[in-house]
Amino acid sequence: MNKKIITAAEAAALVKSGDTIATSGFVGSGCPEALTRALEKRFLETGEPKDLFYFYAAAQGNADGRGADHFAHKGMTKRVVAGHYNTAPTLGKCILNNEMEGYNLPQGTLSQLCRDIAAHKPGTITHVGLNTFVDPRNQGGKLNDITTEDIVEVVDILGEEKLLYKAFPIDIVFIRGTYADELGNVTVQKEVCTSEVTALAQAAKNSGGIVIVQVEKIVKAGTLDPRLVKVPRIYVDALVITEDPIDHQQSFDHDFDPAVCGDIQVPVTSLEAPPLSPKKVIGRRAAMELEKDTVVNLGIGIPEYISAVANEEGIGDWMTLTVEAGPIGGVPCGGSQFGAAVNPECILTQHEQFDFYDGGGVDLAFLGLAQADEKGNINVSKFGPRIAGCGGFINITQNAKKVFYCGTFTAGGLKMEIKDGHIKVLQEGKSKKFIKSVEQVTFSGEYAVKTSQPVMYITERCVFELRPDGVYLTEIAPGIDLQKDILDLMEFEPKMDGEPKLMDARIFKDELMGLK
Repeated sequence: MNKKIITAAEAAALVKSGDTIATSGFVGSGCPEALTRALEKRFLETGEPKDLFYFYAAAQGNADGRGADHFAHKGMTKRVVAGHYNTAPTLGKCILNNEMEGYNLPQGTLSQLCRDIAAHKPGTITHVGLNTFVDPRNQGGKLNDITTEDIVEVVDILGEEKLLYKAFPIDIVFIRGTYADELGNVTVQKEVCTSEVTALAQAAKNSGGIVIVQVEKIVKAGTLDPRLVKVPRIYVDALVITEDPIDHQQSFDHDFDPAVCGDIQVPVTSLEAPPLSPKKVIGRRAAMELEKDTVVNLGIGIPEYISAVANEEGIGDWMTLTVEAGPIGGVPCGGSQFGAAVNPECILTQHEQFDFYDGGGVDLAFLGLAQADEKGNINVSKFGPRIAGCGGFINITQNAKKVFYCGTFTAGGLKMEIKDGHIKVLQEGKSKKFIKSVEQVTFSGEYAVKTSQPVMYITERCVFELRPDGVYLTEIAPGIDLQKDILDLMEFEPKMDGEPKLMDARIFKDELMGLK
């Protein structure tokens, strides 16, 4: 029997008030935009459905009303559990305004929770999140005053402390595929990643729920390669064919690129060498930590300079880059395409990638540095009136064999002069990054010490290391005054083993460093 084909409006009408609804998507890719937009339209016109419990694992959106922001209406949504909010700022604002309950939990763990809900397990049991803001002894991932239920619990497993992220039934899922055959088998062959579409469909089906899939087109039964089918017909209740191509772009504001889904391989020339700047200085110092034959995860922003420096220095092939969405190998993309990679060698499901990450599969992780404190804690998830969210940060940083935090020493208007092997502050940044206590613990220095994880903090003017007894200042850049340019701009006094050594002068010269 052919699978039922309905419109986006008819799909939206299937969502009942009080339902738990989950959507697929990774930043701007794989989002069922036609479905979520139709659901928002229905609510704005009729006031229904209301009091939804909205769940998604990764970031979804582009900070412009698309993606998860379709649920950003008081009355429409009662509770949100999500991994990241930076691309859905209106939803984050609703939570901060106490218009709906909100939780922020590790992205990788939420992707694994989809699988565990499908298997009717009590939840996902893991060490990920211990001692961070998602630990119920801290905040339990709660984001506002009206959020009171503990959905994360500390448990003892074989004498070891773990966290239980509690499972819940899912009533309906909106997911996206590429093609469906007449029977309802769905592929994701033109998507940048598989994300968690299979697990979400299984979770809804095994919860007695409904699975709606947005697809580009319907093809004849029997014509799809079964190895490409990620959502079989037995999971699918109805299909929606996208009417407007803009609702089915491969990534928001990006048309189909066969090189990011494995259809073709394209020549990738070395990244253009960025000019010498404080960010490149940080990238150069961090690149000195690269090792041959390593699995690496690079965060967004300054860590991207590490790849550029490595290519410029001829050591780009030392590492295999991975993206939490699932790609292994190739060149990771940024912006609304984050989650994709050009010329990937493999594309795993998101929870498979995080299984590898959580078990310590990443050798070197280079992430951003927004706030650090005297205990070595890092905050990248909440800043005053803005919820950014932890995303995969906790999974990655808590489990990498070595982790490096990369960022300028201060933020907001920083200007530096770099020449002849020296660096000089021309205008200091307005905001201090090294503070007494971070606003939210996204990375726990205490946990890193407990697990003997090497941790380094790299800035354009100095380098710190985390040791069992605190944060040590180990290196200082040529041209920097220890007291005026570092100690006076910190809210805590770092420990030192005598005078910090000078950072390598090659970092501050506008010529190749010779890292190869």
